[in-house]
Amino acid sequence: MSVQRSTEPARYVVGVDFGTLSGRAVVVRVADGFELASAVHPYANGVLDATLPDGTPLPPEWALQDPADYVDVLRVAVPGAIAASGIDPGDVVGIGCDFTACTVLPTLADGTPLCELPEWRSHPHAWVKLWKHHAAQPEADLVNAVAGQRGEPWLPRYGSRISSEWLFPKLLQILAEAPEVYRAAERFVEAADWIIWQLTGAETRNACTAGYKAIHQDGRFPTDEYLTALHPEFGDAVDRLILTDLASLGDCAGHLCEQAAGWTGLRAGIAVAVGYVDAHVTAPAAGAVGPGELVAIMGTSTCHVLNGTALREVPGMCGVVDGGIVPGLYGYEAGQSGVGDIFGWFVDHAVPPEFHREATAAGIGLHELLTREAARQAPGAHGLLALDWWNGNRSVLVDANVSGLVVGATLATRAPDIYRSLLEATAFGTRVIVENFVDHGVDVDQIVLAGGLTKNRLLLQIYADVLNRPLDIVSSDHAPALGSAMHAAVAAGCYPDITAAAERMGRRQRHAVTPDPASVVVYDRLFSEYLRLHDLFGRGADDVMRTLRHIAHDARASASGSRAAG
Repeated sequence: MSVQRSTEPARYVVGVDFGTLSGRAVVVRVADGFELASAVHPYANGVLDATLPDGTPLPPEWALQDPADYVDVLRVAVPGAIAASGIDPGDVVGIGCDFTACTVLPTLADGTPLCELPEWRSHPHAWVKLWKHHAAQPEADLVNAVAGQRGEPWLPRYGSRISSEWLFPKLLQILAEAPEVYRAAERFVEAADWIIWQLTGAETRNACTAGYKAIHQDGRFPTDEYLTALHPEFGDAVDRLILTDLASLGDCAGHLCEQAAGWTGLRAGIAVAVGYVDAHVTAPAAGAVGPGELVAIMGTSTCHVLNGTALREVPGMCGVVDGGIVPGLYGYEAGQSGVGDIFGWFVDHAVPPEFHREATAAGIGLHELLTREAARQAPGAHGLLALDWWNGNRSVLVDANVSGLVVGATLATRAPDIYRSLLEATAFGTRVIVENFVDHGVDVDQIVLAGGLTKNRLLLQIYADVLNRPLDIVSSDHAPALGSAMHAAVAAGCYPDITAAAERMGRRQRHAVTPDPASVVVYDRLFSEYLRLHDLFGRGADDVMRTLRHIAHDARASASGSRAAG
């Protein structure tokens, strides 16, 4: 019997994931989701949290980026991935992109970022506000207070608190602190939509970021009356700055323009998928498109996304959006504002020289050395307990003014002890989120982990033990980029919808890590103590963290004023 082989040429798609520190492109085969090659391009300016490129100082809690770095990813990473794959660029039928969110920038009506104009180059508010820009907390407090007073129906859809990371607090901060920038802006756009604008030459807005980050619920944004109650000049913010005609997920946003074809080396006219949030696009990459499958994307921060069959109001969640992840289900989101960033902070600022020397002698990195040493400990042996709030708390407290904490340190405490306690703290934070969903009627039947931190086997085992659940792992080093590529396949007409694409292109290793019963017992005891600290410092019983934040702010302001006077 002869085997019939298809003579149809292979088709490929490109997915581009714009992260916090770099952008990565992956070339994917449409038929089965096989990843042929990838390329990563670090942002030249990275995260701007101290000064602008010209030396203009930035206040505390700021986090900005340069949109030119995003275009460089298209110029470098996409051609690099295509070259590494060995395919003919003419066989690529579509490209899709995802982005950190809420990452937003003011532009002119043609998409030109204000920060690229000479007159605004030195003005911090003209630049991209990265997702972890937390300086808009006073505006977030106002957004929440006025919404609560007015009984705005959308507030419970966001856990009853809007984060300082979201769009309206950031936009309101510009109006409050730099009204001249606010008035010069003709658009205020998510970077996920801005990059699609650059690829197609056409302005679009995607329903995912609008729903989760811009308070778009039941077909509408907040009313002009509500916005005016925030600030007299804010009433027309939606009509003037935010495109209200939203594109559905999986739609074709347009076709690759000639300029972008020159950047990427791809054929002009191929399909460009609607933009997407990096975390949410990862769920299809894992094949997790059904209800009850929670996907935790673990990187500098962690985002938890989950589909449910019913609409529930869950305190402290980041949002629930009808069809926000896949059509036909309610997409829930929660998150931790710092995870990998916490481990990175410790390695960069708190590890004694002898560990640096040991890592160099062993030919390994500090993270690997500390993980190796921490793995030799039994759970609980270091006598420490930490709160994972080095970058504030996104869920379930939604408070950027809380901070990190380590309890139990003695003169015998060593760097690997603290490192392990920080790994454990992030696992405890995830357990709070999982139990919060379950307690409020959103089933969590399976947990899937994705992202760069899944390479740390100790961290994975700690999560399995703390959660007391088997964990699936996404079988891709670039899961968000794979998810974007899958949406590009849908936009190009290769699959009827993202669910069909996920069946063929998504994949994960099931039960890759299972809990150790003895460790589960110890971590249950530690989690009880974590909850005591969580509620003591996070729910208002002890306000020392917020008080310290205010004292520090006043001290810096006083020092800045003294320097200016001198």
